[in-house]
Amino acid sequence: MKIPFLDLGAAYRELQPEIDGAVQRVMKSGWYILGPEVDAFEAEWAEFCGATHAVGLANGLDALTLALRALDIGADDEVIVPSNTYIATWLAVSAVGATPVPVEPDLATHNIDSSLIEAAITERTKAILPVHLYGQPADLDPILDIARRHDLSVVEDAAQAHAARYKGRRIGSHGDVVCWSFYPGKNLGALGDAGAVTTERADIAELIRLLRNYGSREKYVNEVPGTNSRLDPLQAAVLRVKLQYLEEWTERRRMLAGIYQEGLRRSDLVLPSVPSWAEPAWHLYVVRTQKRGEMQAKLAESGIGSLIHYPIPPHMQAAYAGLGIAPEDLPLASELASEVLSLPMGPHLASAKIPAVISAASSE
Repeated sequence: MKIPFLDLGAAYRELQPEIDGAVQRVMKSGWYILGPEVDAFEAEWAEFCGATHAVGLANGLDALTLALRALDIGADDEVIVPSNTYIATWLAVSAVGATPVPVEPDLATHNIDSSLIEAAITERTKAILPVHLYGQPADLDPILDIARRHDLSVVEDAAQAHAARYKGRRIGSHGDVVCWSFYPGKNLGALGDAGAVTTERADIAELIRLLRNYGSREKYVNEVPGTNSRLDPLQAAVLRVKLQYLEEWTERRRMLAGIYQEGLRRSDLVLPSVPSWAEPAWHLYVVRTQKRGEMQAKLAESGIGSLIHYPIPPHMQAAYAGLGIAPEDLPLASELASEVLSLPMGPHLASAKIPAVISAASSE
C-alpha cells in the first residue's frame, strides 16, 4: 500500500467543479490584478479569523516582511524569533534590516518558550515574532503580556495555523499583525504562492495595502517605496472555494491526529503534546525519535512517505553564519532538528490507512 506524505491534488479532485467554475469566473471577468475577487476573499478570511481587516499578498514571506515594515522595524532593531522554526521567520527580519534574536523552544510543544523571552529583550528589541509551529498555537497570553510591559509589537507567524484556536478563539487577531501563507501544501492552500495578513489595526492594514502595490493608492502616484506583492485574483477565487471546507477539513485532521495519538501511545516515540488551552490545526503530525533514520527507512520500505520539518535550524544555516551562533549555543533547536519526523497527514488521507503507518512507525 502506497501512502504519500501528502496528496496535493486531492483537494482539487474533491472540489473540481467548484474550483473550475471559480477560475472561469475570473478568466471571464477581465479583472486580473486585485479587484472584486481579492476584496471578497479578504472580507471572508477576516471574518473566518475573527479579525477586522485582511490584506491579500503574494506569499507568506512577504506577509511577514511587510508586517515588520508597517511597524517601522528596520536597521539596528532586534526581533525576538523562535530558534526552532522554518527559516522564513528569520528571513523576514533580515529583509527589513533588523536582527533576529533566537529564543529556545518548549520541548513539549516545540514552540517558543515564553519564559525565556524576557531575558532576550534589549534596548534594541522592537517586536516578538512567535510561530504557531505545525499548527499548534504558541502560548500567546504571556507573550502579549511581555510585549505590553516592554512596549513591543507582536507579529504572529500563522503560516501553519489556519483554523487553530487559542483558548477557544481562532488564531488571527491576538497580536498586532498575524501573517499567513497559502502555499499549496498548507491547510488552506492556493494553486501557487499566496499569502495575507489579518489585524485589528486599521493603520497597519492600510499601510500594508499601500506597500503591496508599489506604495501607491492612486495610479502613478507613489507615496512610499513599496513593492509588488498583490494576491492574484485567480488564487483568491480558489481560496474562496476551499475556505468553505476548511473547518470540515480541520476536523478530519483532528480525527486522524487522534488515531495517531492513541495508536502510538505505547511506542517509544515522543508524541505531540497539546496543552489544554490549544486546539491545533494539525498542519503536521510530528513525532520525535533518536532513531529517525532507521524509522524513516522502515516507513519508506512500507511505501509510506515522511518528511523532516526541519533538518537544519536557522542558526546552523550558512545564511546566518554571520550571526556567529554556534550549533551548541541553541541546543534545544539542534536536538529537535536531529529527532523530528513528520508522518502522513491531511484531510484526504483515509483513516483506514493510519494503522499501516502506526505499524511501520512502531516496529522495532
